[in-house]
Amino acid sequence: MSDSSDDEWSESFVPYSQRNEWKDITPLPQDDGLHPVVAIAYSAKFREIFDYFRAILARKEKSARALELTTDALRLNPANYTVWQYRRDILRELGSDLNEELSYIEEVITENAKNYQVWHHRRVIVEMLNDASKELELTEMALGTDAKNYHAWQHRQWAIRTFNLYDGELAFTDRLISEDIRNNSAWNQRFFVLKHFGFTPEVIQRELEYTMNRIRIVKNNESSWNYLKGILRQSESGSLTQFPHVIAFCEELYNNNSRSPYLIAFLIDVYSEQCLATSDGGERETLSRKVYTLCDDMSKKHDIIRRKYWQYVADQLKSKVGSKQL
Repeated sequence: MSDSSDDEWSESFVPYSQRNEWKDITPLPQDDGLHPVVAIAYSAKFREIFDYFRAILARKEKSARALELTTDALRLNPANYTVWQYRRDILRELGSDLNEELSYIEEVITENAKNYQVWHHRRVIVEMLNDASKELELTEMALGTDAKNYHAWQHRQWAIRTFNLYDGELAFTDRLISEDIRNNSAWNQRFFVLKHFGFTPEVIQRELEYTMNRIRIVKNNESSWNYLKGILRQSESGSLTQFPHVIAFCEELYNNNSRSPYLIAFLIDVYSEQCLATSDGGERETLSRKVYTLCDDMSKKHDIIRRKYWQYVADQLKSKVGSKQL
């Protein structure tokens, strides 16, 4: 969709300067000043098309031929915001068929799926139509090519939130997570959907089981551990220690020789919370020792690159425990 080379001067493309219907337009060259520091080597085709676009823009012409010109300009540079904006102005002026525009932009997205301006144009056209019935299918197609495409996820969330398309989205995230359990974007989308419906006690319990089952499959997966912590924080207390069966699950993994840094980091957070919450001096001493030992293991064995961070975590707990004992 994007090609600024001179190879495009082919039999199928007639230069604008040779088209009778454009004889009334004088191209407007780009003004780079008298002595440009770094002059861009535009191709002849690129230069001509944008010279004609500047001329059309200057005279504020909104016509069918101007729309065709924007199509050629965007084929050469689909990231040009000004061309997209003017194209929208033309579409409004002409009362164009916006469903045809959706088909056009789908083709552009297929070849430019990580282009912000393309997705923004899509959003505006959908808003003008007040119809997002094609957006979930489109974003699913884009995510099928790149499951972590930020622009596609952003557009999908906008469409779901704006047009209340939440139904079926949990099943969609479940399928993506089943296909790639490390797909952090899918985990994030699942949380986005649940936040809309609300974190009732039943939902929290269900999601805890869901996440622990995924952790059993792949223990060294940061996405699922982050999600587990996020769900626990949605409980009434917001504490990591409110569900004993989750702690028992983690301790079982550890006792069975799992040394995932994400598991250990989770246990450090849990034991730190328990340590600071208890009024029993003996229990506080036992829990603090667990934290110090795990922090030491992280700094020396499992997360060496962040050793100073784990030393800091241990020091912070020592300081808090010390102040409680005063």
